[in-house]
Amino acid sequence: MMESFAERERLLLAPYAMHSADSAGRKHPEPLHPYRTPFQRDRDRIVHSAAYRRLSYKTQVFTGEMGDYHRSRLTHTLEATSIARTLARSLRLNEDLVEALALVHDIGHPPFGHAGEDVLNECLHESGGFNHNRQALRIVEELEQRYPRFSGLNLTLEVLGGQAVRADRKGRHRPLLESQVVDAADSVAYDTHDADDAMELGLLSLAELLEVPIWGLAAERVRRRYAGLAGHELRRAVLHELIDWQVGDLLEQASAKIDAARFQSASAARAAGTIVEASADLAALKVELERFLHDRVYRHPQVLKMRSNVRTCLSEMFAGYLRRPELLPKAFQERTEQAGPSRCVADYIAGMTDGYAQGEHRRLFDRTPDLR
Repeated sequence: MMESFAERERLLLAPYAMHSADSAGRKHPEPLHPYRTPFQRDRDRIVHSAAYRRLSYKTQVFTGEMGDYHRSRLTHTLEATSIARTLARSLRLNEDLVEALALVHDIGHPPFGHAGEDVLNECLHESGGFNHNRQALRIVEELEQRYPRFSGLNLTLEVLGGQAVRADRKGRHRPLLESQVVDAADSVAYDTHDADDAMELGLLSLAELLEVPIWGLAAERVRRRYAGLAGHELRRAVLHELIDWQVGDLLEQASAKIDAARFQSASAARAAGTIVEASADLAALKVELERFLHDRVYRHPQVLKMRSNVRTCLSEMFAGYLRRPELLPKAFQERTEQAGPSRCVADYIAGMTDGYAQGEHRRLFDRTPDLR
């Protein structure tokens, strides 16, 4: 069966894609599966993990107290995965690997999004800090306990390596093209959808966004095709145009570089540096949009109030569990000697959903703030 998978990939994938037959394997060797490639198995293990399920109830930018329309960490992950697969198929990359990388990329986020991450990073400032990309590796290599022969999910070295690149702030590792696709898709998703969510919640108006150059230009492109659109219809059309424009630009730029280089292997493409990236003009527009979102959305008074209350909730929980480690579940208590008390407390809090964190704070420490 694996011979047929290898032949199928040989016919469908480009020589510069990561072929399943060339995988470096897993830390704990396992026999090949009779009807799934190694990267399909990675995808399935991620989707069936407890940490992945919890993403449904973790904040992307806005908490559930502000409504239920906006993205959760899970819906963002699914949207980024959809965009990544589109890019991968067009570039003839390994879609199964791309999907696994995209599905795992945010699995290390704690409750309450980046606000929660900032609190845990401060709490662990003397113990190496906290970073959601590194936490994803801890989850899939250590914390998930689903198999009798090993801790973690025992993902392929390609998926672990792709996530390690995201965790490497110093840029010491060069990513496969499949990893580059996921990073680019993630950027497309959050740049577009954070603005959509902010409009739905009334934090921004469409008129304000149309003053931002990338939104204004996308609206002009829409109006050339659909005259007379306004209000909700224009907003939807511009959102679609923004995604299509960015994906088209990424494909145009990457395809030109690939054609010029004529890569004959995944390793050759990896050695060439960044291939999947926006054009200089579009990248500049995206930077301007991200600056606008930072000032007008991420620093909005309602969001800042939520961040302040999250700080109170999680910092009190962290200190409380350190004082009374017997409150931790047994599995985390048993890891204290190996990983240290602070890291074990952070692992436990990081695994919580927004609602569970609020409930446990209320139950154990009795001072849960209103997170709205």
